[in-house]
Amino acid sequence: MINAAIFDMDGLLVDSEPHWRAMERIVFASVGLHLTDDECKQTTGLPIPDVIHYWFARAPWSEEAAAGRTHQDLANAITDGVHERIANLAEPMPGAIDALQFFTDRGIPTAIASASPMSLIEVVVNRLGIRPLLTLWHSATLEARNKPAPDVYLGTARKLNVLPATCITFEDSGSGLKSAYAAGMHTVAVPAEFEYNDPKFAIADRIIPSLTAFSADLFETFLVNE
Repeated sequence: MINAAIFDMDGLLVDSEPHWRAMERIVFASVGLHLTDDECKQTTGLPIPDVIHYWFARAPWSEEAAAGRTHQDLANAITDGVHERIANLAEPMPGAIDALQFFTDRGIPTAIASASPMSLIEVVVNRLGIRPLLTLWHSATLEARNKPAPDVYLGTARKLNVLPATCITFEDSGSGLKSAYAAGMHTVAVPAEFEYNDPKFAIADRIIPSLTAFSADLFETFLVNE
């Protein structure tokens, strides 16, 4: 039985990844690190503090370049910029609204489990107008560990009052997929085109190129295989 459907947010429900990469390039350039868009794709799905640490470990900037800003200050600058961009520019990913509607029509609770802070989740929910299609939303920043740890998915299941094994999850990143998989949930991976064939998605129960490919027939396979 599937008792809940839990969705990642960035890059899955909302086309936010280009905005994250744009802000990362702007903020990192301010400390002398000039990244390409493809280089920014290397950290897709990672929490922003982890992105900061990732690049500092590979190309450390000087205290002079940081001009008194801490790693957290840089992370905040990226997140604040993304807030503004998403509030004004973001659009839903193809098939996102229909996927949420699919479960709502069947009386199955839906939720967002995101690595982003609650403030950004609220911005996305309002921008996309999906509040009526969601039971609740939860941020990994409120848990002890962010993705790829399972905490946010387990926490979301608790809030929904359902067992993790009865949840179907949708993730577009390897980090997020590991999180849902570790939580013991059914998993549908929806990778971006540039990493669709990456072996890190092999742990998913199903892999689809877009939420437009999600269907009643695909959903039935989860019920048949229980």
